[in-house]
Amino acid sequence: MGPGGIATIIAASSLLVIAIAISYAVIRVGRFIDEAKASLKAVTDETTPLIEEVHTTVTLVNGPLQSFNRITKNVEEISEKITSATSGLVDKSGPALKVAGALVTAAQMGKKRSKKKKKAE
Repeated sequence: MGPGGIATIIAASSLLVIAIAISYAVIRVGRFIDEAKASLKAVTDETTPLIEEVHTTVTLVNGPLQSFNRITKNVEEISEKITSATSGLVDKSGPALKVAGALVTAAQMGKKRSKKKKKAE
């Protein structure tokens, strides 16, 4: 056997070691993929019921929120109507405003008198 034969044997054995290392790496990657697949299936199996429960909860919460939204809109409409009626009354009737002011003043005076009578007694 000459130097070429020895080089050939060394090259062949090197290729054999490289092939064994590559096959080991491929087997390890295959096992890793199988484990990842099993983990993903377990996570999916556990989260599916949770997602369904969250969907049900959100659906149940949205019902009262829609009702609350309708109530809020109705209150807003009523307050707008009251505001427009009040501003119309104040704008159109200056005398009504004067009478209301006089009534408030009279009520305050009546309270002051009743307090004075209680103190006198």
